[in-house]
Amino acid sequence: MRIALHTKVRADRIEEYEAAHREVPAELTTAIRAAGATSWTIWRSGTDLFHVIDCEDYAALLAELEKLPVNVAWQARMDELLDVAHDYSSSGAEAGLPVAWEL
Repeated sequence: MRIALHTKVRADRIEEYEAAHREVPAELTTAIRAAGATSWTIWRSGTDLFHVIDCEDYAALLAELEKLPVNVAWQARMDELLDVAHDYSSSGAEAGLPVAWEL
């Protein structure tokens, strides 16, 4: 399945956000893949961040990662940089953007 998300980086923290994503911990990327993600891409337009995640089951991915220490630490770091964060709770599984059109 493919999920699209919208989050927002704080205008004064864009450089820090991008620097953090140049150094995502290998332990975190391994955990994301183990939880079922096959790819995760983030685009930025100003302060808007658009994520596209390919995974087996998005709700299961979130459940696997929500309390994992490496992800909890990463999300705490992201909370300092974001105005709108990625929701890893069970209700976050419903936060994907609806498909408006596909070719």
